[in-house]
Amino acid sequence: MAEDFKARVAYLRGLAEGLELGEESKEEKILQKVIDILEEFADELEQLRTDYDELFEYTEAIDEDLTELEEDFYEKDDDFDDEEDDDDEDFEGGFSVECPNCREVVVVPEDLLDQDSSIEVTCPGCGEVVLIDDDWELEEPFDDEEGEKKEEAKGEKQED
Repeated sequence: MAEDFKARVAYLRGLAEGLELGEESKEEKILQKVIDILEEFADELEQLRTDYDELFEYTEAIDEDLTELEEDFYEKDDDFDDEEDDDDEDFEGGFSVECPNCREVVVVPEDLLDQDSSIEVTCPGCGEVVLIDDDWELEEPFDDEEGEKKEEAKGEKQED
């Protein structure tokens, strides 16, 4: 396109020279200035086209690199999600509890809740007790002193 524009400007220059208006005439001066300006435009247009082509190639290279990075990143992330999905399938019908210590999600299967004895679930990540179920009441984790006091209080209530 820029080459075509330059060729058209060159054609105009040839036509203007063919008119033989005289170098000193006002019309010739105006025509020459207009043609000079058009040549500058053609040169700038050619430079812009070259810069655009280089920028386009550079952008395409960046896009390809980014696509590779996204594939690598999300491929690893997808593997992690698949593992989580597999774990969730193993524990269908249960529920999950977030560990207050390390914030890991601990999944409690429903069949564990069907037991008649009391249930104590610990976090596999940090070993913190995340769930104690004596009478189907979810309790917050506690340290040993508070736990002993609660157990004593429950024992006294049951005796009454």
